[in-house]
Amino acid sequence: MADTTVTKVSSQFSPKGQQGQKYLASTVHLAMRLWEDEQPGEAKPAVRRDYETVGYVIAGRAELHIEGQMVLLEPGDSWSVPRHSEHTYNILESFTAVEATYPPAQAHGRDDAP
Repeated sequence: MADTTVTKVSSQFSPKGQQGQKYLASTVHLAMRLWEDEQPGEAKPAVRRDYETVGYVIAGRAELHIEGQMVLLEPGDSWSVPRHSEHTYNILESFTAVEATYPPAQAHGRDDAP
């Protein structure tokens, strides 16, 4: 029989990760997280993660630096980061975005700081 579990998560009560992300709904294979009102500052060190990411910009602007390329992210833009790609974000304006990760970033320490 198929899994028929339904999960509702209110971001108001979501757990937060070490980097300020809010963890939203997740399944065994896929997870969502919210980056809310991230402020401009120094770009974080580049990392390689053991998951792939797709995201959507709700508000603000940021630069995604990935494998020697720079992609400007603005409201309405979506992006992807393949698994194990070296990348970092440089926030230019107060930034809010939703991301989905496969497998779930928060499981097994995948989302811990490098």
